[in-house]
Amino acid sequence: MPIKIPDNLPAAKILKDENIFIMNETRATTQKIRPLKLLILNIMPTKIVTETQLLRLLSNTPLQTEVDWIHMASHDSKNVSKEHLLAFYKTFDDIKDNKYDGLIITGAPVEKLEFEEVDYWDELTQLLEWSKTHVFSSFFICWAAQASLHYFYGISKHLLPHKLTGVYLHHTNVDKMKRKILRGFDYQFYAPHSRYTTVLKEEIEQVKDLDILAESKEAGVYIVASKDGSRFFITGHPEYDPDTLDKEYRRDLANPDIVSEMPKNYYLNDDIDSEIQVKWRSHAYLIFANWLNYYVYQETPYDLDELKER
Repeated sequence: MPIKIPDNLPAAKILKDENIFIMNETRATTQKIRPLKLLILNIMPTKIVTETQLLRLLSNTPLQTEVDWIHMASHDSKNVSKEHLLAFYKTFDDIKDNKYDGLIITGAPVEKLEFEEVDYWDELTQLLEWSKTHVFSSFFICWAAQASLHYFYGISKHLLPHKLTGVYLHHTNVDKMKRKILRGFDYQFYAPHSRYTTVLKEEIEQVKDLDILAESKEAGVYIVASKDGSRFFITGHPEYDPDTLDKEYRRDLANPDIVSEMPKNYYLNDDIDSEIQVKWRSHAYLIFANWLNYYVYQETPYDLDELKER
């Protein structure tokens, strides 16, 4: 890294304790360099956890990066204090005149709803349309990948017979290995998933502008990308901490209204009190570093006012 974050953001102390290089605002403003400007729409309910997860992965690069966090003004976030949102988050109206090197949109636990039934759908689609002219490259995670595939390309999401949860074996597609996002990837790798819906390979293959770069026999397509590198759709959760799926499973077990599914390929011997098998972290770091380096830093114009519609 460095990544510039406010000194009092809760993630700052956690990352510093993990020996991750963060840069405070005072030091960053004294460097004569144009940092990358990222916009992150965090629509996960556990805001602080997701902030830490993403900043941890974005830290694995020598590039100086500034992050603006936004939340949906049309949605009432119940799992984070209003003080936290006021201190660290903006709304779309606050940043709509800005331009950014990169955009990240997180997943959200709303996938069982039709897109148009989500209370912030209109606001989200306004942001997606805006991104065509104000963002150089975008990175969509889990539900955001499904939502943006639907918005930009008309691809539907489909309800699964049960929750897809666990850490699944994936493979890169050999004929796509020259795509820079896959540099350094093993042919086979693991990634976490946690979702009730999916997108279908055959529907994505009908869109000439899209490439399927990696997939899984059990979990389906994983990395989908536009041919020009302006959009990346990640159907899983590479940002997840080692214990995230464990916390989700134990939460579901405690809720009698939910049919809980044990995460596959996750606990040693499928024993929830045994070791968690962490197999995905290196490729998680790699995919974020490759996106930042090859599709944001290497390609974006120095003057963001020169951005053209993508």
